[in-house]
Amino acid sequence: MATAPVLDSFDRAILTLLQRDNTLPQREIAEAVHLSTPAVQRRVRRLQDSGVIAANVAVVAAARIGRPLTLIVEVRMVSEQRDRVAPFKQRVQDDPAVQQCYAITGDGDFLLVLSATSMEEYDTISERLFGGDDNIERFRTAVALSTLKRSFEVPLQ
Repeated sequence: MATAPVLDSFDRAILTLLQRDNTLPQREIAEAVHLSTPAVQRRVRRLQDSGVIAANVAVVAAARIGRPLTLIVEVRMVSEQRDRVAPFKQRVQDDPAVQQCYAITGDGDFLLVLSATSMEEYDTISERLFGGDDNIERFRTAVALSTLKRSFEVPLQ
């Protein structure tokens, strides 16, 4: 695992601004953090190249585009052997309905966050992800009733 780059106060300030709005012009970021625009450009490039900035994406309000259901699914595997889990991991990677997937500790092995248009679509998604896989012992689904907070912002000290 690569060593995390050392972030100074300027890097943290830049990251704080970019996490809230990654469309901010670098000139505005430079003014806000009291650096020159070329210095901000160099720092942003370094943060991207080092993997600190993992992606520049738009966060879409799923309900506004007809995907009002958020489902949280805990999956328990029969075996955690790499070759037995690999097909499931590949399906998760390939499926556009899977927004997030975490390998977890505790009673389950994976926790997935899914987006769906309806419970009927969720049935199709669950069959696609879990059906016919004899390495899946069980899966439990919780339907999110409302969203209290949705953020990808990482706290910066």
